[in-house]
Amino acid sequence: MTAAILVASITCVVMILGILVFPRIKIKSISLDTYPLIALVGAVVTVAMGLVSLDELGAAFASASAINPIKILLLFLSMTLISIFLDEVGFFKYLANKALRRAGKSQFRVFAILYWTVSLLTVFTSNDIVVLTFTPFICYFAKNANIDPKPYLVAEFIAANTMSMLFIIGNPTNIYVATSYGITFIDYFLVMALPTAASALLSFGVLWLLFRRSLRAPITAEPEEVVIKDKPLLAVGLAVLALATVALVVGPYIGVDMWLVSVIAVGVLVLAVFILSAVRRRAPRALGMTFARAPWQLVPFVLSMFVMILALTANGVTERIGTALGSTDTVWKYGALSFLSANVINNIPMSVLFSSILTYLPAGELLRGVYATVVGSNLGAFLTPIGALAGIMWMGLLKKQDVKMSYLDFIKYGSAVAIPSLAAALGVLCLVI
Repeated sequence: MTAAILVASITCVVMILGILVFPRIKIKSISLDTYPLIALVGAVVTVAMGLVSLDELGAAFASASAINPIKILLLFLSMTLISIFLDEVGFFKYLANKALRRAGKSQFRVFAILYWTVSLLTVFTSNDIVVLTFTPFICYFAKNANIDPKPYLVAEFIAANTMSMLFIIGNPTNIYVATSYGITFIDYFLVMALPTAASALLSFGVLWLLFRRSLRAPITAEPEEVVIKDKPLLAVGLAVLALATVALVVGPYIGVDMWLVSVIAVGVLVLAVFILSAVRRRAPRALGMTFARAPWQLVPFVLSMFVMILALTANGVTERIGTALGSTDTVWKYGALSFLSANVINNIPMSVLFSSILTYLPAGELLRGVYATVVGSNLGAFLTPIGALAGIMWMGLLKKQDVKMSYLDFIKYGSAVAIPSLAAALGVLCLVI
């Protein structure tokens, strides 16, 4: 037991230090993220020390159950590819531009429109993709309009990581935790709709109060017009996203798993783009860029973390944690602990760990613990930059855009919103489940 705890703990500590101090390494012309490499080393050490057997790993990766990490990764990566494709054809930038042009000269109006536009897009795509897409656009717009970008950047980040709770596909942590326990798309939505709405409304109100003074100055510049250059490709992307969303809703009721729906959707997207490109005699450049931008580094990262969590489970560590948590006040305990744990080891490893801990809850409390963990994994993202990979990447983007946002600034703004938002989401969750 001690060895499994030490390997997992050291791996997480080194991984977080790597994220903060040396996030990328360069080998000749290749630049690589350090966190999946560190996690991979931890997994190799775990296997080499015999903390988990190869037979146990083989059974886990070949399992037909929903907790199979390969199925979970396929679901996440497939839906992410569709989102990236829409970004490549200019859909997100076009919508953002339209929203800002409608706001006129009022910063208050721009702030509100941006917050709810990001919220809407996150629901149907992915919080990470929306954050990475909107951040450069907001920085450019603010610089051109000679206004402070911080209110809009913070609002964008918080909106994306709040509304990502609404659908199961909004965040890889949702996918991992919820699908591990066989929760369907529609069942997930029916439970999480009100907690997400409560959290989003409260977050918007707190942000409004935080930034009301800096939003009083009028905007002096007009945003540039953004035009969709390839409307047929946009139509293909939107059609695939719409059909995939509908299929994710009905799939479980006709015996089709969500991971299979998402993989088929990407296959349809690729086929449609290739056919369209062949007819038009053009190279499928947008599709190539989509696959190049996909977060492939999450594959070794998630699989490696799964190996270490499997070792903790095999050695009785997760059982001890689950027993210590007990089965009373489940929503508050699991919500608060997952929220805090995400800011110690990052929300994806936390979700893998909690998926195992949750198995020790009695049947009557299990779903309460699952949904509370989902809330903590999403809202934990805006307490500190370590809380989610989106936060780490977001801070890196701001540095490239010459926007001064220190870790202390992040914590100051994030904690002001995160704590009341978490309380609202968990409180409403207690009422609906």
